Amino acid sequence: MAIERIVDTSVHDVSDEQIIETTLRPQSFSEYVGQERLKKNLRLAIEAAKKRGEPLDHILLYGPPGLGKTTMATVIANEMGTNLRITSGPAIEKAGDLASIFTNLQDGDILFIDEIHRLSRAVEEVLYSAMEDFKLDIVIGKGPAARSIRLDLPRFTVIGATTRTGSLAAPLRDRFGHIYRLEFYTPMEIAQIITRAATILESKINQESANLLSTRARLTPRIANRLLKRVRDYADVNGDGIIDVENTTKALKMLEIDELGLDPADRNLLQSMIKNYGDNPVGLTTIAALTGDETTTIEDFYEPYLLQIGFIERTPRGRRVTNKAKKHLTES
Repeated sequence: MAIERIVDTSVHDVSDEQIIETTLRPQSFSEYVGQERLKKNLRLAIEAAKKRGEPLDHILLYGPPGLGKTTMATVIANEMGTNLRITSGPAIEKAGDLASIFTNLQDGDILFIDEIHRLSRAVEEVLYSAMEDFKLDIVIGKGPAARSIRLDLPRFTVIGATTRTGSLAAPLRDRFGHIYRLEFYTPMEIAQIITRAATILESKINQESANLLSTRARLTPRIANRLLKRVRDYADVNGDGIIDVENTTKALKMLEIDELGLDPADRNLLQSMIKNYGDNPVGLTTIAALTGDETTTIEDFYEPYLLQIGFIERTPRGRRVTNKAKKHLTES
């Protein structure tokens, strides 16, 4: 049985939660904390495109969930002063869906495709010529009467986001002029993000509490904002509304999030692997069966951070829990 997670990096389908998360998102490079190398490269590309009066080359952003790929697309559109259209790979089921989106774009518009690795091959084939030549080939009719028409499209920019670059077809990956990885944030950057979010939410938080939360947020802004909201709830109900160290510590203890940001689901995964397989490598399908999660959930939401902090390692035969993780579980 899967364990519900407060530190889940996926986007929750709760309208109020989504509205708040949208409010907390930076709107410009000056507001965007972290990813300095990426911002430097994008600033240069944007200034050059604006100087020439051309749209940006297509951009591919990849990295673990919750690091700000959608937010970065919003910032890029704002910095370019153009419209942003947002969709996702699973939402584009057939070539006709993509054609409908393209025909509603204007010159310079940015089309953001989240989970671009989940596009079907048929849709990818249409996307190739649209990205490269700004042409759209559509077939009208069926059988012997069918004919192909090529339509001119406005010059637009595609920003693709993915957690799995390896799942992208090589021809699609080659269409992107800029390919950037979003890295995990530092605790100092996470503390700045938490302080900024608290100001927007009109909550009082001291620096010590922001620093404490930053160590529990798995180096991920989405989790940092979610933890801040849960601690704010605790402070409003059980305190005077001020997020201090005492309220923060008690809230985190109630949420069962330890000093490294691991929650019960992480500990359950690690302990199940140790109990059942010891030092032996464990296959991904087996881990999914142990936790009650999908294999994609293990790869996208558990693994990136556990790999980052050295708690699991990948081998040709599967995943293995490290001695560092065993020591942490013993001490906590």
